[in-house]
Parts: sequence; C-alpha cells; structure tokens
Amino acid sequence: MFNLNLGTSDRALRAAIGLSMLVVFLTLPAGGWQAKVALAAGIFALATSVISMCPFYALFGISTCKRRAKDKSTTLPE
Repeated sequence: MFNLNLGTSDRALRAAIGLSMLVVFLTLPAGGWQAKVALAAGIFALATSVISMCPFYALFGISTCKRRAKDKSTTLPE
C-alpha cells in the first residue's frame, strides 16, 4: 500500500481549498482554461484530503501525519 502523510489540519485545509476551487470552477465561464485548472486543482486537493496521502509529499519525504512520529505503521491495512 502507500504511506499516509497528511495530518488532520493539513487534510482540513486541503478540503477547504478543494471546495473553494470547485466553487470557482462553477462560477467561471464554461470551457475556459481557468475553469479547467480550478476543476483539476479542486479535485486533486479533495482527493488527497480524503485518502490522507499526497504524492508530492511522498516524493520529497514530507509527512505532516503525527502518527508517524509515535508509530511507524502509517500504512493503510490491506
């Protein structure tokens, strides 16, 4: 599986940003590149918030998950 690397506050912030980006997507004219970027950013932020894992954090070895310091088993059960 993959390692969890997002803490609670990081997940909440990403969820808020993701929802905000989706609202921006809905208010922009359809078909514009700005709307597509807002949709992609919103989906990415919400998805990483839900699964508690950011691929960019994993790439650079960053973790905001507090369980990692206490317990090394921050992987999801299979």
